[in-house]
Amino acid sequence: MQNQRWVFIVLLIFTFYSTLASSSTLVCSDIDRAALLGFKSKITVDTTGSLSTWVGKDCCNGEWDGIQCNPTTGRVMGLVLQGTRNEDIAMYMKGTLSSSLSSLQFLEIMVITGMKEISGTIPESFSKLKHLNQLVLDDNILGGAIPSSFGQLSLLNTLSLSGNHLKGNIPPSIGTLQNLLQLNLAKNSLTGSIPPTLKTLKNLQSVDVSHNLLSGLVPGFIGGFKNLTFLDFSNNQFSGEFPSSLCSLPNLLDMSLSHNKLTGNLPIQIGNLQSLSSLSLSFNHFHGEIPEAISKLQNLWYFNVSSNNFSDPLPVGLKTKGIPSLLSLDLSYNNLHLGKIPDWILKRKFTDIHLAGCNLKGALPKFSTPSSLSSIDFSHNQFSGGVSSFLIKMSGLQKLNLSNNLLKFNVSEILKNTNRYLEVLDVSGNQITGQFHEFRSGLRLKSLSVSRNKISGRIPSSISALIELEKLDVSRNQIMGTIPPSLGELVSLKWLDLSINRLTGKIPDSLLRIENLKHANFRANRLCGQIPQGRPFNIFPAVAYAHNQCLCGKPLPPCKVK
Repeated sequence: MQNQRWVFIVLLIFTFYSTLASSSTLVCSDIDRAALLGFKSKITVDTTGSLSTWVGKDCCNGEWDGIQCNPTTGRVMGLVLQGTRNEDIAMYMKGTLSSSLSSLQFLEIMVITGMKEISGTIPESFSKLKHLNQLVLDDNILGGAIPSSFGQLSLLNTLSLSGNHLKGNIPPSIGTLQNLLQLNLAKNSLTGSIPPTLKTLKNLQSVDVSHNLLSGLVPGFIGGFKNLTFLDFSNNQFSGEFPSSLCSLPNLLDMSLSHNKLTGNLPIQIGNLQSLSSLSLSFNHFHGEIPEAISKLQNLWYFNVSSNNFSDPLPVGLKTKGIPSLLSLDLSYNNLHLGKIPDWILKRKFTDIHLAGCNLKGALPKFSTPSSLSSIDFSHNQFSGGVSSFLIKMSGLQKLNLSNNLLKFNVSEILKNTNRYLEVLDVSGNQITGQFHEFRSGLRLKSLSVSRNKISGRIPSSISALIELEKLDVSRNQIMGTIPPSLGELVSLKWLDLSINRLTGKIPDSLLRIENLKHANFRANRLCGQIPQGRPFNIFPAVAYAHNQCLCGKPLPPCKVK
């Protein structure tokens, strides 16, 4: 969301100067034109088509895609090339970043994002671009270190290098960029700690160093960034305690420290973050009680403290409508012994409720406003009974995980009562019986897991109605009959597990249509005949076909000729 906001601002500036340039009769300088063509020469493949417009002597005539010129001087001031995020269309550039771009002496904006296959290192010579205020090179495959010479770009207010293969430390020289507002180094392989020199960046509004290999302490000096609205240190190896100084950020909206090695108690000062709307502290080693002060966060709508060591009781203030804006709550996998779902959760209007592993018992509850729920995770508890009344009026539910409980019901019961918007359904590890009835069309299921139950009968040929299915796991049941050839119509399938059942016959050759299948398991059935001889079935490991009646062909021994 932060990147989208900044890119939108860049495009507004682009549109403004392009409009001015279109009315100008100035021809771009030979130096700038040569610099741009030097970049073009290092791009070996361009399926975006942008560089095909870079022809002729005038790069400022408005016909060169992504080029902005100053209408007064005729010098290039903007280079904006953005790839598409549409996975169905292969739009990319392959090549390297040419150091010739450092000759664009008046360049203010450089945005080369989403090109997927631009590799190599970031040229040190980019530090010569003294007028540069925005440098965005996201979502390429750039490697090497972040140039320490970037500290010379004194006018820089946006530095965004996320989604590459960058290594090494964060250069201490970045601390000299006094005008920096946004720093995004996420999704790389950066190591080391946060340089103490960064404490001088008092104007920072957004910091994202998530999904790296950074370690050390979360620096307390961040509490001095009074303009900060976005902070993401998630998916690293940070250790130590939650710095109480972070609780003195008056404008902070989003904070994520999840997936680290943080420990200790949460400071009671956390209630001072009055602007906070999203807080994620999941997958750490925090312990003790969730502080009562959390109830003071009037604007918090997303709260995730899952997979820690928090203990009972929950803050009393939550019972009296504390955190009135709360919509998404995740308390899963802590040392909580709730027994039953608190009334304040059942009576409030939530979109996401995740209470996995919270020692819940009894029948599944009823919510006051079930239609608002989009995601429920009650897995790894001790719920018992059926599901019919639980699912009533859950018209907006998209994800439901009831796995690893003690639920007893007929499998057709849950499929009959789910709405057509449901995408993920996991009821594995229960005591479900019965048979699959016909699957109705119109369902949007992408993941269906009913493994480790007592389901019998056959897989109906109408399984093909689940055209969006990406994962199907019916393993460890008592399913019999043959594998329906219509299963091959599920061309989006990536995960298929039919193991440990009573299936007979052969594996249909029609499954060869599922070209993107990454995992398949047919182990421990009564299957016979030749394994479909084509990718990926003939390259899956032999264990995927073990303990059947008489399967043969790659990766198993050849079939015997009669």
